[in-house]
Amino acid sequence: MAMMMAMAMTTMMHRYRSANLRHNRGVALVTALLLTALATMMAVSLVSNQHIDIRRTANLVEGDRAYLFALGIEDWVKQVLTRDDLTKDGLDEDWALILPPIVVEGGQVTGKMEDLQARFNLNNLLENEIISAPDVAIFRRLLANLGLDMALAEPVLDWLDKDVDARFENGFGAEDDEYMGGEVPYRTSNGPMSSTSELLLVKGFDAKIFQTLQPYITALPSRTAINVNTASAIMISALNENITMVDAEAIITIREDGSFNDINAFIQQDVIKAQNLPAEGLDIKTSYFLLDAFARYGDRGRGKLYSILYRQNGRVDVIMRAQEVY
Repeated sequence: MAMMMAMAMTTMMHRYRSANLRHNRGVALVTALLLTALATMMAVSLVSNQHIDIRRTANLVEGDRAYLFALGIEDWVKQVLTRDDLTKDGLDEDWALILPPIVVEGGQVTGKMEDLQARFNLNNLLENEIISAPDVAIFRRLLANLGLDMALAEPVLDWLDKDVDARFENGFGAEDDEYMGGEVPYRTSNGPMSSTSELLLVKGFDAKIFQTLQPYITALPSRTAINVNTASAIMISALNENITMVDAEAIITIREDGSFNDINAFIQQDVIKAQNLPAEGLDIKTSYFLLDAFARYGDRGRGKLYSILYRQNGRVDVIMRAQEVY
C-alpha cells in the first residue's frame, strides 16, 4: 500500500514538473518573441529616423547652396548698378530688366530689380522730427488713389512722431494709450520705421489694407525723392490733386520713348506744367534698389532673397537682407 502511494506521488510530481517545464518554456518563448518584436521596432525606428535625418540634411545642404546662388545674383546686380549711368535711372536701363530663368550647375536662378524710390517713403512724413505737410498730402492722395481712407495717415503720423498726443484730425489718431490697452500691449515707435510691415501694428491697418498699399510704399533710412522715371501712374497722380490718372498714364506713355533726362523735362510736360508742380521731392535718379532673387538647387533646395541695395558715388552696399524659407 505504501509502495503504491509512493509510486502515485512520484507520478504526480513527474507530471507537475513536466507541466511546469512546459509552462516555463512557453514563458521563455513569449518573452523571446516580445524581445524580438521590440528589437525589430527599434531597428525600424532607427532606420526611419536615419532616413529623416538624411533627408533633412540634404534639404539643408541644397537649401544653403540655393541661397549661395541667390547671393551670386546679388553680386551680379551690384556690378550692374556700379556700371550703370549715374546721371539718371529709368525703366529702359539694364538694371530694370527681369533676369529670365538661367540654368546653372545643379539648378536655376532668376531675379528682378525694383527702384524703391518709385515708391512713397513713409519716413518722409517727418523731416527733422517735424511733420512734412507736402509729404502728408502726397500720402493721403496715394491712399485715396488706392481706394483707402485718407484718415489712415493720422495714426501713421502718431506712430512716427515723438510726442504722446494723439492727432484729432478726422478723429483717427492713436498714441501709446491706444495700444497699451490691447490684449498684447505695445508702444508706438516714436521714430522712423525700419520696415513697412510696422503698419500692421498701426491703428486702422489690417492685412488686406497693407497688401493693397505695400507695392507703393517703402521705409528707407534717409529722406528720399520720388523718381519720376520709374514711379507708377498711381504714384504720379498722388503728386498733385489735379493730376488725374489719365494724366499720369499719359506720362507713362511718354516715358516709354525714353526716360526724362532732368526734372525740368518732366515738369514741362503739358499734363504736369499746368499744376505748377515744384521740383522739390522729385528726382530722375535713384540711390535705393530692391533685389528679388530666386535660386533652385537639386530637388529640394530653394533660396528666395530680398536685398536692399544702396548706391552712392558709384559704390553699392547691401543695407538689408531678408530670406524666405521654403
